[in-house]
Amino acid sequence: MSTQQARTSPPATVPVRIAMPYQLRTLAKVTGEVVVTVSPPVTLAATLDALESAHAPLVGTVRDRETGARRPMIRIYAAGEDFSDASAETELPEPVVTGREPLRLVGSIAGG
Repeated sequence: MSTQQARTSPPATVPVRIAMPYQLRTLAKVTGEVVVTVSPPVTLAATLDALESAHAPLVGTVRDRETGARRPMIRIYAAGEDFSDASAETELPEPVVTGREPLRLVGSIAGG
């Protein structure tokens, strides 16, 4: 393989930073952001799959185990945009894929 080919080849995996609320970090037994590796294309589903694979206690907390639908009390943000209702196959924006910004999981607040 030439040097030029090596430069233009897509990476085999991409590290994606994920910021989670305290409750999810506690459940996953982590502090701060987590980093998961995702094979391109870096979609919302692939990233959440990687998160659940790396941190098994989170399975079923962000998404329903049966349907894969996002839990109502979890919101998802990427590069300042709300991805909560985006299709699972939506590719994440460049600032998240390049590691400049994390994918943010945010717990909604309910009550009166």
